[in-house]
Amino acid sequence: MNKTILPLASLELSKIFRSQSSVGKTMVALGSALAMVYLAVVQPSAYGLEYAAATHISLPAPSDTANLTGSSEDPATVDGHLQAQVTLSANELALVSIASKNVEMARTIGGAQLVAKEIIASDYGWSNHEFGCLKSLWSHESHWNYKARNKRSGAHGIAQALPAIKMEVIGSDWRTNPVTQIQWGLRYIDIRYSTPCKALAKFKRSRYY
Repeated sequence: MNKTILPLASLELSKIFRSQSSVGKTMVALGSALAMVYLAVVQPSAYGLEYAAATHISLPAPSDTANLTGSSEDPATVDGHLQAQVTLSANELALVSIASKNVEMARTIGGAQLVAKEIIASDYGWSNHEFGCLKSLWSHESHWNYKARNKRSGAHGIAQALPAIKMEVIGSDWRTNPVTQIQWGLRYIDIRYSTPCKALAKFKRSRYY
C-alpha cells in the first residue's frame, strides 16, 4: 500500500464512524486507535529512515559485572603488588647506576684495580696477597689499560685475552667495557690456575699465562 494515502484513509474512516450511534462512536475510537497503531508501524521514522519498532540491548550477565567494575582482587593486595613492582624497578635502576659508575671508574688504572679488588672479595674470596699478585700480573700484561692490544698476537684488554673473542662469554661489549674484561680475566685465572699468585708464577716462567 502507498504510505502517502494512509493518513487520508484514516481520516475518511473517522468521518464515517462519527455519523453512527454511541456504539458506532466506540467503534470510531477503536478504529482510530487501530489506524494510529498501523501508521506508527508502517510509516517511516524521522528523516525518512525506517527503524524496527523496538531496539534490542544486550546487557552483561551477572557473572560479567566484575569486568565492568574492574578487578575483584582486594585493593590492599593490588596496592601491595604495585608497591613491590615499584621497589623492584628502583632496585634495578640502582644496580644499573652502580654498574655504570664502575665501568667509568675502571677506565682508569686505579679505578680498574679497585673494581677488581671488589669483585675478588665478593665472588672469589682471595686474600690481599692474591690481589697483590693479580696487580703485578696485569701490570706486566697491559698496565691495567682496557684499550691495550698486542699487535703481534691480537691479545686484548686488561687481562690480555687471546683470542680476544673469548671474552664474549662475559659480554659482547668486551672491546670497550673494562669491567667485562676484569670479570673475564678473574674467571679465567680461577678456572685455569685457581689463584692469581699461581697465574703470576706461570707468567714469570713463560712470559704468558
